[in-house]
Amino acid sequence: MLNQEIAKILYEIADFLEMEGVAFKPYAYQKAALGLETLGDDIKEIYKKGGVKAVEEIPGVGKSIAEKIIEYLETGKIKYYQDYKKKYPVNMAELTSVEGLGPKMVRDLYKYLKIKNLKDLEKAARAGRIRNLPNFGETTEKNILQGIEFLKRSKGRFLLGDILPRVREIENNLKNLKEVEEISVCGSVRRMKETIGDVDFLVVTQNPEKVMDFFCSLSGIEKIWGKGITKSSIRLKEGFDVDLRVVPRKSYGSALQYFTGSKEHNIQTRKIAIEKGLKLNEYGVFRGAEQVAGKTEKEVYQVLGMKCPPPEIRENRGEIEAALEGKLPKLVELKDINGDLHCHIKWKGRWDGGANTISEMAVKAMERGYEYIGIASHTKFLKIEHGLDERQLELRDKEIDKLNKKFESQGLKFRILKGCEANILNDGSIDIKNDALKKLDYAIAGIHSNFKMEKSKMTERIIKAMKNPYIKIISHPTGRILKRRDEYQIDIEKILRAARETKTILEVNSYPERLDLNDVNIKKAIELGIKLVINTDSHHQDHLRYMEYGVATARRGWAEKKDIINTQSLGKLLTFFK
Repeated sequence: MLNQEIAKILYEIADFLEMEGVAFKPYAYQKAALGLETLGDDIKEIYKKGGVKAVEEIPGVGKSIAEKIIEYLETGKIKYYQDYKKKYPVNMAELTSVEGLGPKMVRDLYKYLKIKNLKDLEKAARAGRIRNLPNFGETTEKNILQGIEFLKRSKGRFLLGDILPRVREIENNLKNLKEVEEISVCGSVRRMKETIGDVDFLVVTQNPEKVMDFFCSLSGIEKIWGKGITKSSIRLKEGFDVDLRVVPRKSYGSALQYFTGSKEHNIQTRKIAIEKGLKLNEYGVFRGAEQVAGKTEKEVYQVLGMKCPPPEIRENRGEIEAALEGKLPKLVELKDINGDLHCHIKWKGRWDGGANTISEMAVKAMERGYEYIGIASHTKFLKIEHGLDERQLELRDKEIDKLNKKFESQGLKFRILKGCEANILNDGSIDIKNDALKKLDYAIAGIHSNFKMEKSKMTERIIKAMKNPYIKIISHPTGRILKRRDEYQIDIEKILRAARETKTILEVNSYPERLDLNDVNIKKAIELGIKLVINTDSHHQDHLRYMEYGVATARRGWAEKKDIINTQSLGKLLTFFK
């Protein structure tokens, strides 16, 4: 996680530079941070093996930024960053986590009101002191208070995408211990919930002392809450707690079932056990004093007369009934995905939100075994991402044609699809002419501005976009940003009905901060027969790995392979866009 640690500092340096109105340099630091956080290898090992040159070869990292990264690796500090922290003693990450609050606003809040953190901000907003500042106003003050309330609701939760790599690192380290016979992560991580509170591991071992010693000496521990023979608890410096429990082999399955949850699911399974004259708990399934099941999850559910539900759907939303009737869905799997249709690029020096060229994205997609990749460039309204206009889309597509011919001549069965992510304007119209849209293989449309429209207007805005015959997909349909921004005010039932009528495909956006549609809305969409697409919204070639989070979210919504269009071959996929 050292990569993420340094990337966070680089992002903050970019914010400090933006505070001061420095041109170009903030973008350079953001680009370097993105390159670092998406690296597959540990930065410490890269520097150890290849020295300065290897660090400078990281995408987006030049000589000056490489020096700062090496300074951190060698000293644990970056003087340039520390100097800014002294000049502006603000909690940048905390303040900019409030929706709509950017670095320049943080600068002004500190300049005029000496606001350093979220507590100061809330106090000033509630006292009505922010509305009178230059360029703020009463509406901004109200939005700040709403943003703070949203952050309070999500406090203590961590994004699945942030936690899972660290969880797997711990799991692999424990798995490699010869003393560990069985190991599994439980709880909301195993159910792949979008946000996680804490992490639970179960192990079977004959030597718990050795396992607990190893666990309590893991790198990056901030605090050891407790250490024992059957349970130990630690807090990692990333801020979340991890528990390790040792259970006997005969109870491993029942403990796994119990600690996986959810609480609501477990209440129902215990009721079923009681109806059958049994007792179900973390130690096993018992008839009187006799244990009749518990070694595996499968036998626990079998004794209850049920099929074993996939962990992702154990939320008491119908899986109990389906398991009793033997009608559990065959959920979509990561291996079913044939391509990704929402990827951004770097094109002719333009950012378009992407850090890699069309060719680089295509090669990475082929490495994943995909049959196709869709380039969904932002369009002209989104100036911050250097969106492409009609003429630029045409020129980009000529480059795509050349690459496709090249792949064909090499005997590669792979195709780059021409798409865009157009902007849905306030009145529901699209910012690119239909003449340009109809030349593409497909067009996605999404909302990227004016997020706080009144409910009926926002609903009609999206529905009008769906009625455009060239818009085939709606991206991140509810607009939420986890731990940062709530969903738009929309009538989701009305939007789902409109999607069914217009045959519009809805996106399950895999980006860890989005996961939008969420699991509940996915299930509603599927029940209405609406087709879905799982996309990554990649802004870097390594973001293609985020597909796993979208698939997990789709699984939580009971999605099967047939519900997801990008599980289809290229030929069948294109029929959805006719």
